[in-house]
This record gives sequence, C-alpha cells and structure tokens, in this order.
Amino acid sequence: MGFCWPDQVPLIFERSRKGRRGTLAPRREADPAALFGAENLRKTPPALPEVDELTVLRHYTNLSRRQVGVDTTFYPLGSCTMKYNPRVLEEAARLFVGLHPYQDEGTVQGALRLMFELGEYLKALTGMDAITLQPAAGAHGELTGILVIRAYHEDRGELKKRRVVLVPDSAHGSNPATSAMAGFEVREVPSDADGEVDLEALKRELGEHVAAIMLTNPNTLGLFERRILSLTEAAHAAGVQLYYDGANLNAIMGWARPGDMGFDVVHLNLHKTFATPHGGGGPGAGPVGVKAHLAPYLPVPLVEKTPAGYRLVTDRAKSIGRVRSFLGNFGVLVKAYAYIRLMGLAGLKRAAALSVLNARYLKELLKKRGYRVPYDGPTMHEFVAQPPEGLRALDVAKALLDEGFHPPTVYFPLIVKEALMIEPTETESRETLDAFAEAMGRIAERGLADPEWIKGAPYTTPVRRLDEVKANRRPRLRFGHRE
Repeated sequence: MGFCWPDQVPLIFERSRKGRRGTLAPRREADPAALFGAENLRKTPPALPEVDELTVLRHYTNLSRRQVGVDTTFYPLGSCTMKYNPRVLEEAARLFVGLHPYQDEGTVQGALRLMFELGEYLKALTGMDAITLQPAAGAHGELTGILVIRAYHEDRGELKKRRVVLVPDSAHGSNPATSAMAGFEVREVPSDADGEVDLEALKRELGEHVAAIMLTNPNTLGLFERRILSLTEAAHAAGVQLYYDGANLNAIMGWARPGDMGFDVVHLNLHKTFATPHGGGGPGAGPVGVKAHLAPYLPVPLVEKTPAGYRLVTDRAKSIGRVRSFLGNFGVLVKAYAYIRLMGLAGLKRAAALSVLNARYLKELLKKRGYRVPYDGPTMHEFVAQPPEGLRALDVAKALLDEGFHPPTVYFPLIVKEALMIEPTETESRETLDAFAEAMGRIAERGLADPEWIKGAPYTTPVRRLDEVKANRRPRLRFGHRE
C-alpha cells in the first residue's frame, strides 16, 4: 500500500513486508500475565511494521532530505521570526535530560534557579513585574494573558459590563480567536493611512464595555506604533487593560520595553525571539509577564527564591490555576536561558538592530525589482510587499520553491492585497539577501512575460502544485485514506 498525489512523484510510506526484521526483542524472563494481569494483555498481536534496518534507514533519510528549515535554506516567514538556533543551546538542554518533574524540590534546585533567573531576565527585557513560564506556545500565552485580564475584571466586579476586546484590523489571527475563546466579543479597529492603529477610531470604541486591547508593536506591517503612549494613556483612562502580543519583539529587544509603553500584559515567543526551535510541531514556550496589579492572577505553580533555596508556590487564592502540566516545556526554557546568557544585553540589542537592518536592506532591493511596498514607512524587522501588477502572491511563492528558497508568509495581513510578508532575521548574510532578491526579480520578470509558466510552478519539487481548493474541501485526514 502506498500514498501519492496523482501525477506526482510517489511518496511511499508503507514499507512493511511480512517476516522482515531489523532487531530482535529481548527474551522474556517473566510471565507477562503475572506482571500485568491476564485481563490487561492483548488477545492479538499489534499490527507493527515488519521492516529491516536498511529499509528504515533509507526511508527516514529520504524523508529528512525533503524537509525545509532554517538549517537548509533561507526561511523568511513574516511575523514568525524563523531565526537560527545555535547548536550550543541544544547542548545546554541536554544537561538536564536526567531530571524528572516529580522529583523533590530539594533535588532540582539548579532547574528551579534557572527558571527563576530566566523569569528575571524576561521581566527586565519587557518591563513587567511578574511572570509565568508555563504556557507552551504564543497562542497559549495569549489565552493565559487574556484569562488573567478576565480574572482581574471579575475580581473587581466589572466583568459583566466589560465584554469587548479591541483588536486592530492588521492583528494576528490568534488575537480575535483568543478573545472569543475567553468569552469576549471582538471588535476591529481600523488602521490609518500610515498603517498604524487609527487612534481616533480606537478612542471612539473605548468605554466601560471594553476589557482589553490586543496589540503587537511593531505591528504586522513591520511598523512601530509611534502614538503608542497616547493610545495606552487613553485606554487606561477608560479602565482598559493593554495586552502586548510579543510575536514581533525580535525587532526591539533591548531597545524598548512593552511595560514602558504602557502595556499591562505581554506574552513572549521563546521559539521566535530567543532562538529556541520553531516549527515542526513544537515544542514552544510562551511565557506571560504582567504588571504588579495582575500578578495575583498568574497561573501556579510559580518559582520563588527564599533564603533556604528555591521553591514552588501554589497557595495563591486568586490564581487562574494551572494552564500546563508540570512547569511548562522545560527544555525550551533552558535554551532561551542559555541564549540570553550567551548574548548578554549588548548581544540582544545587536541582534535586534541587525534584524531591522536586514529587513530594510531587502525591502529596498525588492523595490528595485518591481515589488511594491504599500506602507513604506521606516519598517522594522519585517515588511509587507506586493508583486508587480498582474502577478499573484501565491504564484510568486510557488515559483520561489524552484529557486531553492522557502516562500515568505502570503496573504497576511489581510489589509494588504496580494501580501508578501517578509522577515529575513538577523542571522542571514548579505549574500543570502542579495540572492533572494535576484530570485524574486527573475520570477517577476519571467512571470510577467509568461503567465502560464508561473501559474504552473513549482516544477522541480518532489510534490508539484496541489489543488488547494480541493484540499480544503475534501481533506485527507488519515493515512491510507482513499476516495
């Protein structure tokens, strides 16, 4: 049995052949029925694959050669910050592989100290007063932060009237989704002609019915909100809490702090900003920092430093409770801690500055090759471009695969037609950026001259262009599914 897309190079996953072996199980020294109880044993053997070692080796090696990531190619996904993960961080995480989450606190003082110090570093970088490391991803951190805001309003007896969360029309899609999951009504605030939040429109929405505003700064157009202090001042005057979506912190870490801008809550994507792995299903980490007035509502347990050592605090009456098993994705926390210690404040500032420099350099290169930038202000770590008139963002993205580059984010933010959202990150060389811009130029030139060619791209990948409408309407949800 195999699986393949019609008219494509076959992707054969089923390699099992009856009677083949790659390893021998150890001989049983005890009766399984005596160990586990006869009632708990299977009546029939499990349908495990029967394969030899060489077949397994070739299968996984060939699959790995089809994978794309920052280790193999330029990966300019806008708003995702697909930055390089230094290998020394993997070495750091391996130092803790022998720990178990059920160990007594006295035997894991080093791990507790690491989490406490990581929290202190993150608080210093964001201008927050308290932090939880539990959330397992950015969206999970968003939900945690909004639940903290909800608990705050409920504790003050205001939750019944404060039922609205405001989000910009350029917001990440997780922002309105998070608000809705927390039981709030979502209202959209438009952007102005410069691509920033329309401050006057936002002020008209403010009132006792609003619980929070969710913003990222720089925003998804890569623009810093220049009126952020006026915005947060107006929100606080109306009793509204400010939530900072930390997805774009890579542009300003060490240079500006959300807490100084007036934000009350911030989530951080350690798997974006602090060089822990991003993509491939995780794991991630999305710590949430808050100002002092929201600290009582943070999830438990929290790590506390005492004269006798470090301990886990669970007795917090107003806490929203646990949001993740144990203490979060500890291995990811170790990598972020090691990255911060490796870089220091000066290194973090330089990384942020280089991310901005790379984005601005690449933007100018693409403008010379016919790409348009509708919001062409002083962009930060990313920018949003449009293909030359007559080309589609999707077609450009597909053609990039033939050039050996991963495509940027497409069709986001929604306020830009045919959007190409590009973030080069600080670790990419000038040569890489030049090569990417040249590839984009070749695609634009040939696509305009031969529209049928670009509509058929890619041509050299193991899997050619898929029918995306059909894939959405009739998805294959399990292995071996046949129509």
